[in-house]
Amino acid sequence: MTKKVKNPASKLAIGLAFSCISVILNTGIASEISLAKSSNSQKCNLFAYVTDTDSQGLNVRSGASTNNVIIGQIPIKETVHVIGAAGNWVQITNASNGFQGTGWVFVPKLGLTTRGYGTNSVDFYASSSQKSQKLRRIPANMPVKLLGCQGDWAQVEYQGVKGWLTREEQCGAALTSCS
Repeated sequence: MTKKVKNPASKLAIGLAFSCISVILNTGIASEISLAKSSNSQKCNLFAYVTDTDSQGLNVRSGASTNNVIIGQIPIKETVHVIGAAGNWVQITNASNGFQGTGWVFVPKLGLTTRGYGTNSVDFYASSSQKSQKLRRIPANMPVKLLGCQGDWAQVEYQGVKGWLTREEQCGAALTSCS
């Protein structure tokens, strides 16, 4: 047995509710909302440089998805300050040249170089803790692929091995050795 709604205001409210739900589902907003809720957003504090070779530069977006609006570009080899991470995206602020402000970039388009002050190599850890297992040593001044971050630790890949570098062993400038 179904109950009929007699109040015109109630009919309007129900109609609007269904219309809003329809818009949310059909525009992809629902998947963005669920993606935002399901992703573990991490706070970060490190520097990286742009490795994207697109002549237009690396796209900076308003959110952590290709569905978000492009709000700027950053040229190759420019340094960015990484302040957050969500999945395969990092939140950046104020590039050394180009984009000024805060936005999101696709993390595989960024890299770091190892430092190795006064040594020939740096430690590469299994997790973002110096108490974790040392996976290997990476030569000093070696480019590595950025995968993500947690605090001031950088998750990177070197020769197919994924691990973590301390802040002291990261160089986020492509054109200098940071030494």
